[in-house]
Amino acid sequence: MDPLIKLIKQSDRILLTTHRQCDGDGLGAELAVYHTLKKMGKKASVVNVDATPRKYRFLNPDQHIKYFDTAPSTDLTCDLALIFDTNDERLVEPLFSHIKSNAKTIAFIDHHPVLKKGPQPSASSYIDMGAASTGEIAYNIIKKLDVEMDQEIATCLYTSIAFDTQLFRFVRDTARSHEIAADIIRYKVPVTEIHRYLFGNQTVNKMAFLAKALGQIEYHFEGRLAVIRLRDADLFHYNLEPDESRDVIDMVMNIETLEAAILFREEGVNEFKMSLRSKGSIEVLTVAESFGGGGHIYAAGAFIRGPYEPLKNEVVDQMIKKLQSSFDAKKEEK
Repeated sequence: MDPLIKLIKQSDRILLTTHRQCDGDGLGAELAVYHTLKKMGKKASVVNVDATPRKYRFLNPDQHIKYFDTAPSTDLTCDLALIFDTNDERLVEPLFSHIKSNAKTIAFIDHHPVLKKGPQPSASSYIDMGAASTGEIAYNIIKKLDVEMDQEIATCLYTSIAFDTQLFRFVRDTARSHEIAADIIRYKVPVTEIHRYLFGNQTVNKMAFLAKALGQIEYHFEGRLAVIRLRDADLFHYNLEPDESRDVIDMVMNIETLEAAILFREEGVNEFKMSLRSKGSIEVLTVAESFGGGGHIYAAGAFIRGPYEPLKNEVVDQMIKKLQSSFDAKKEEK
């Protein structure tokens, strides 16, 4: 991390961003570092690809963030651009192409595996696949910069870590997430409020939407694989943002007999955000990469285009092959 810290200290004008359709991890991490840089006297700015989902309004994002989709003429000139929670430049488009033309140096700060097929992060980047969230990396950066923690920074960090670990369910079998949380909540972090915003506050409309979505699940491979399709028209009908469909696949993965799940969320005509999940019997990253996506070994995704049925069948076939191989291997062990 030392070369990155040196870059930050040497840079005066610093731009921060994250992937499009930002989530709690990328948003919390970038805002935590942004507030830190402001305390250091840096000319820091946050420019994200698109709007912040309303569930994160407690972080007051619109006071600190400009949005490229509504203000494409925003000045992006900077000494250093820090891109959080992805190492795939495609997930920052169309903003990334403009950053490339205006930034002296670009560094990705991330915890996802580097793609085997696809763009590679810049040499200045810092990727820690051992971190359970990008927020943990942001915490380490702030400590290295030797800036005093405060409530605002700690709240952003806690949001990032709590979101990406799903309230500490997925912590990479280490105590690190808990240790960081224990350190930062000393700064009067509103923990209960954050939990409610991230995982509570369900509306009547959302519950009706979830009931419809969960009632349309397809099961394959003797009930071990689930497929869910979320239609754009349904989100519109229930007055929901795309982000509010994010937890559907996590709910489905609570089904006891399930080994893996696929979610297709309509983004437009023949355009889908595909999300893949596994309980650990198979890896899903290579499936996502085959469609130009990425992510983690057991949680990955991609933006894909094409008619739904052929796409669904192709993804299902790949997932079933992996499940069958895993099933056969376990049978041989016995």
